Amino acid sequence: MDPNHYRFHGVWRLPAPPAEVYRALADVAGYPRWWPEVRDARETGPDRGEVLVRALLPYRLVIGLTAVRRDPDGGVLEAAMHGDLTGWSRWTVSADGAGGALALFEEDTRPAKPLLRRLALPARPLFRANHAVMMRRGRRGLAAYLERRA
Repeated sequence: MDPNHYRFHGVWRLPAPPAEVYRALADVAGYPRWWPEVRDARETGPDRGEVLVRALLPYRLVIGLTAVRRDPDGGVLEAAMHGDLTGWSRWTVSADGAGGALALFEEDTRPAKPLLRRLALPARPLFRANHAVMMRRGRRGLAAYLERRA
């Protein structure tokens, strides 16, 4: 097992129709409005952007994103990641059957930041816990954001 290889997945149940959830997730520059750990997000070119992330642990990540797939009809958003993390992430948004949406998050990544690579073995449980906290807060933030817009 490569201690620098991480796979994450999760499902967010959200109180809005899938098309609204998709639009919010597609607006990466808007993430800082609802996701506390995304401290900054900006467009760097056509289909490219950069986010600055800082969660509970005392380090920040600058992650470059390049859109790989944007499929509003299929509810899929996929991006290649570069910078402090390399790999890919994907959202797949679908109806939940109760008027809301499910947003499936998947990520396959490796840290490129040297300190994170050196700490991979001893700090792996902390890195995974840090990611879990970030995702929980992101789900809560997006749910509140969508409810305010309703």
